[in-house]
Amino acid sequence: MAAKLKKGDKVVVLAGKDKGKQGEISAVLPKENKAVVDGVNIAIRHTRQTQTSQGGRVAKAMPIDLSNLSLMDKNGKATRVGFRLEEGKKVRFAKTTGDVI
Repeated sequence: MAAKLKKGDKVVVLAGKDKGKQGEISAVLPKENKAVVDGVNIAIRHTRQTQTSQGGRVAKAMPIDLSNLSLMDKNGKATRVGFRLEEGKKVRFAKTTGDVI
């Protein structure tokens, strides 16, 4: 099945502690049904100092469930994703505006 959300898509968070925040998908984890979004679901990770890197507290974006994300249309609103055939190719489109993504 084709993916509704892909790396590089602009999304908005629908539920959870970061509800309403917007960001860009930096990684998708299809087996876990999750995605990593820049600036969303940030956790502090403590890293040990090594010869090459300074240790300390590092803010890291953690994966968020795909069901809590929605694609943003050109108006900046959340939209659902649909599929249709155009010129023999399967394309994604925004349900609110009908624009091809």
